[in-house]
Amino acid sequence: MGYSYAPLLFVVGFALVIPVAFVLLSTRLGPRRPNPVKTEPYESGIVPIPAPERKFQVRFYLVAVSFLLFDVEIVFLFPWAVRFRSLGWFGFGAMLIFLAVLVLGLIYEWRKGALEWR
Repeated sequence: MGYSYAPLLFVVGFALVIPVAFVLLSTRLGPRRPNPVKTEPYESGIVPIPAPERKFQVRFYLVAVSFLLFDVEIVFLFPWAVRFRSLGWFGFGAMLIFLAVLVLGLIYEWRKGALEWR
């Protein structure tokens, strides 16, 4: 039974070791010649603009999170639609529950006015 997990453990170990090795090698072997131009936030020669005087409204973030939520929904719907016939009634019921939760969330957002941009 442990033999079947050997390739997976190898890939996970490889995926952890390689980035760490590259970061360590770049910090040890990379050139270190800082100057005032390189230490600026932007190297394009344009003076960085100051931070905005007013903050974004929370509504902006609510719309952004709502967009991400319903965008991720499509990520789950596409593979389900591809394998619809092989999943049977269990897959159909699971997707109905998933969609019901999302529709309830949409109704909640709609009632709270989060979808209106003022």
